[in-house]
Amino acid sequence: MDVNSMKLLGTAIAIGAGALGPALAIGMIGAKSVEAIGRNPEATSKVQTMAILAIAFAEAVAIYALVVALIIKFV
Repeated sequence: MDVNSMKLLGTAIAIGAGALGPALAIGMIGAKSVEAIGRNPEATSKVQTMAILAIAFAEAVAIYALVVALIIKFV
């Protein structure tokens, strides 16, 4: 394998592994927040605010993985 092939493989592994965790986390956050709202509808605004905040933090991890993948590819 030459250097370009290794860079492309490293890029694919970095973004693939880096997006898997946040994807699972966002799914779990969404499922648990819907479950919590179903159990206690009066707490919808608090649960929704916390869920959106948690999803934003989980998405930040995927963005970091994207940055690492782009650095591997272009540097």
